Amino acid sequence: MSDTDSGARGLSVGWIGTGRMGAAMAARLARADVRLTAWNRTRAKAEPLAEHGCAIADAISELRGLDVVFTMVSTPADLEQVLLGEGGLLTDAGHVPDVVVDCSTVSTESSETVREACAERGVAFLAAPVSGNGKVVRAGELSLVVSGPEETYQRVAPLLRHIGKSVTYVGDGDVARLVKICHNLLLGVVTQSMAEITVLAQKGGVSRAAFLDFLNNSVMGSVFTRYKSPAFVNLDYTPTFTPTLLQKDFDLGLAAARQLDVPMPVAAATAQLVQASVSSGRVDEDFAILLDLQAANSALELKPENTAVDDGLGAADEVS
Repeated sequence: MSDTDSGARGLSVGWIGTGRMGAAMAARLARADVRLTAWNRTRAKAEPLAEHGCAIADAISELRGLDVVFTMVSTPADLEQVLLGEGGLLTDAGHVPDVVVDCSTVSTESSETVREACAERGVAFLAAPVSGNGKVVRAGELSLVVSGPEETYQRVAPLLRHIGKSVTYVGDGDVARLVKICHNLLLGVVTQSMAEITVLAQKGGVSRAAFLDFLNNSVMGSVFTRYKSPAFVNLDYTPTFTPTLLQKDFDLGLAAARQLDVPMPVAAATAQLVQASVSSGRVDEDFAILLDLQAANSALELKPENTAVDDGLGAADEVS
């Protein structure tokens, strides 16, 4: 047994939030034989985890006596509710977990509020936002960035390494939140640039599939450009990350840039295009609709190319 396995299996672990991302992340822990108990507001969304040996809690209070509890929720309000609201994880001061690890994407300010609440109750807190989507998690390609007390990080690191392929500790406090916001600014900028060059190539007579095949196999290709290519080629905008969520992150990122006196001209221009995607009303689709907007502004009519495109995440298809 590796040090990672023994360290993880020696901890009792809880999980709050089993949406698309949370369920996939929790499943990786359960399949690694971690003693896991999961809770979700809608119990039915947590129940499939039982197939992997996970216990399903009826109330958050069942998680209070565990060593480590992960949270993966949608908004800062949700995070404060599950921790500090009625029946929340931290509302019984005499009965709390040792460590809370939050993997949600929230602002630095929200993270600081939760960290202070944890400290008041003697609970260690790690901010551990992630890069990826549900399919990335299932393929074992998730990346995590973590901040908080280093001693706590070292204790929890074996669990984090079961969840993702890459775990980066960046320091104390809530700096991991800034790292994640910076990451998502680049996510938007790269996607907009990818839309622009793809439209340029197509308008010059090159199919999107051919252009992106060349790009992905060149030095300019990346894991991200490859797994976004099927959406660009076949116009499948099943959401992995919506324009509204991306807009929120651009707002947070540009606010941080103002606070730190960092000019961000490219990010600021992209923010306006992300705003246009939200204003189009297509807020329930993937943010890859930036391609559609670029094509419309270029007088180019897009049609699905109905071409099989490898997204580079085939390992996810082998995991139930």
